[in-house]
Amino acid sequence: MTEQDHPEGGDATTPKATAARQTYSGNPLRDPRDKRLPRVSGPCVLVLFGVTGDLARRKLLPAIYDLGNRGLLPPGFSLVGFARRDWAHEDFAQIAHDAVKQHARTPFREEVWAQLSEGFRFCPGELHDDHAFDRLTALLTELDQTRGTGGNYAFYLAVPPKLFAPVIRQLKRTRLAHAPRGAWRRVVVEKPFGRDLKTARELNALINTVFPEECVFRIDHYLGKETVQNILALRFANTLYEPIWNRGYVDHVQITMAEDIGVGGRAGYYDGIGAARDVLQNHLLQLLALVAMEDPGNFDADSLRREKEKVLSAVQLPADLATGTARGQYTRGWQGGEPVVGYLEEDGIPPDSTTETYAAVRLEIANRRWAGVPFYLRTGKRLTRRMTEVAIVFQRAPHLPFSKTDTEILGQNALVIRVQPDEGITVRFGSKVPGTAMEVRDVSMDFAYGESFLESSPEAYERLLLDVLIGDPPLFPHQREVELSWMILDPIEEYWATCGRPEGYPAGTWGPPSADAMLARDGRAWRRL
Repeated sequence: MTEQDHPEGGDATTPKATAARQTYSGNPLRDPRDKRLPRVSGPCVLVLFGVTGDLARRKLLPAIYDLGNRGLLPPGFSLVGFARRDWAHEDFAQIAHDAVKQHARTPFREEVWAQLSEGFRFCPGELHDDHAFDRLTALLTELDQTRGTGGNYAFYLAVPPKLFAPVIRQLKRTRLAHAPRGAWRRVVVEKPFGRDLKTARELNALINTVFPEECVFRIDHYLGKETVQNILALRFANTLYEPIWNRGYVDHVQITMAEDIGVGGRAGYYDGIGAARDVLQNHLLQLLALVAMEDPGNFDADSLRREKEKVLSAVQLPADLATGTARGQYTRGWQGGEPVVGYLEEDGIPPDSTTETYAAVRLEIANRRWAGVPFYLRTGKRLTRRMTEVAIVFQRAPHLPFSKTDTEILGQNALVIRVQPDEGITVRFGSKVPGTAMEVRDVSMDFAYGESFLESSPEAYERLLLDVLIGDPPLFPHQREVELSWMILDPIEEYWATCGRPEGYPAGTWGPPSADAMLARDGRAWRRL
């Protein structure tokens, strides 16, 4: 067996490692900061392609530092940056230093940085350049000898999807993807996983010619968020909610990811992709699967994936895509009291672009638990505020003991899981208003992570990077999940391609009128966020 078979890393034959596997194996809810059994990576190298990009600077490099600062990386951990820059190792370390000081979650400590940066190296070159990858091979061999990394390599593809193929081919040519006995090799792929079902299958076929499926880690950073993982705890660790988590009590479900920013510097990537491919196909459908799945029995990767796949395979599209979906494109408006331009006026966007910046869809799940319960998914840019939440809206009570005036301002009970920015859970229910009359109105009970726990939650990329280095796969989508998600989205995209320009909505609003009309036909409305 190799270390890859042992998710806790290190020597898999020790009594401690054996006990760790028996007690915690595959459980995504275990606390990586647990002092009784810290999940510490074994010796390894992380090779970061696209290290000069925004993702690396704002998320990945700070997450690596935060892991080191929390004592979850071994002394010999090494990081190799690969990019088209004429940098020395020291130049790269300084760039990383500046990114960490600006974006790290944990306090900056010079002694931690000094130890961590000793293992930082830089390899300049083009992704199509054989000589550059030959230099990378030599550099990794050197790190094995000088840093004791043991031939354990993780390759992070933080590059545009069109560049995945050349990297994979180079890893195959140099045999860097081939792990010697006792070592492991893994590849990390950023979303989107293709742009439709066909390209997703082509990408997977290419990757699987080099890496076996168990060594492929598809990053959906939303699955690393504490609040998303807490959906599993909320449902399956409490008897309070699971008995009413079904069609007998739930009226509908709303899943929202709203952004108040525009495309910014992502115009080159975003145009031609759009809101549905960028967010709905991965983030929102993964949230739907976690909300709707059956009890997995345990939290190992195979059990979680199996239940999510059952849900995704049972998803049904609206019979009429014209009324069951909505797509929009932001126009000029106001954001935060400042005027902002429309999508077609953004730098790098063609004036005739039909790419949507807002997408909404009404879905149903054809199984016994959810039959007849609509799931409304929406995402958009330049909306009123930044917010991601899952709202379980319950059916109205019959109110038999009350007169109509007693409950006329009472809404529906709801359980709202706030994913960002204020992570927590809110329960909305009816309560009597103080006074002599019987009047009932909505009140809320609120749980906030920041108030209930003394420690701040790790960033999603901290958790996911550590899982990659340890080899712990439950929070990473399997290829089958990816394909099922594209099977849901592809018919919608094909229909939208026949509809011309998306409906306009002013920046700073909640999206196009067609999205409101979609719920109004069902006698419902979007939640006020």
